[in-house]
Amino acid sequence: MKLQAIDYTSPTAQEDFVKSLHETGFGVLKNHPIQKSLVSSIYSEWQTFFDDESKYDFRYNVGTQDGYFPPDVSETAKGHTKKDIKEYFHYYPWGQCPADRKDLLAQYYSEANTLAAELLAWVEKHTPADIAQHYTQALSSMVEDSDQTLLRVLHYPPLKGDEELGAIRAGAHEDINLLTILPSANEPGLQVQAKDGSWMDVPCDFGTLIVNIGDMLQEASAGYFPSTSHRVINPDGADKTKSRISLPLFLHPKPEVVLSDRYTAKSYLHERLVELGVI
Repeated sequence: MKLQAIDYTSPTAQEDFVKSLHETGFGVLKNHPIQKSLVSSIYSEWQTFFDDESKYDFRYNVGTQDGYFPPDVSETAKGHTKKDIKEYFHYYPWGQCPADRKDLLAQYYSEANTLAAELLAWVEKHTPADIAQHYTQALSSMVEDSDQTLLRVLHYPPLKGDEELGAIRAGAHEDINLLTILPSANEPGLQVQAKDGSWMDVPCDFGTLIVNIGDMLQEASAGYFPSTSHRVINPDGADKTKSRISLPLFLHPKPEVVLSDRYTAKSYLHERLVELGVI
């Protein structure tokens, strides 16, 4: 299995993209509408945010989960005992955000949500009829007017050599949501697990967009779209001294959406956040 970048402008882009999601849980797009200059500017702005102690002025709110999450409260991937080596900021349009960094982030949030809704419509359109019958409502309507979709600005700091033994930047995990939209980070490291258990590097050419299935869509599709395990490994050599910025958008349905006989979106999210140790 090898992930190939699919041309967003191709006449077969929809079918190729959904096929990749079904077979691997991941899809990679090139020539998509989100501008590289916007992403690059956000990376630069937020590198300075993480480098400055004023970030603690925006410490996260436990109840609403918005704001800055320092390394000491970083997630522990399900099934792991070591915290990930990372810090991050949770942005929602209704949540806290540094005023001097909000404009670009708000622009990206809007554009990425528009594209995410289009890609979710592709998934819905090309879901086989026997699988689509499991959807309790149209996929696109699950996220319509949702205020739960999360933009996370992730910072993986340079490695100093004193990290906890066995800790990596992001332990193997699956995402919670419907779809995750991720522009290629400024440094490599993202890997996806193949069906045989091996790990593959995800293409990280700047300008490509990585999309992966989350647990909620796997649940809603009765497993047809797999929420594939992925991780961010520690760099080698000189790359250890480099920061890594990442900008995933987690597309979340409204809390009342029924995913399956077992879960609503609200109950599923709460269960997973408890497992991750963030609530």
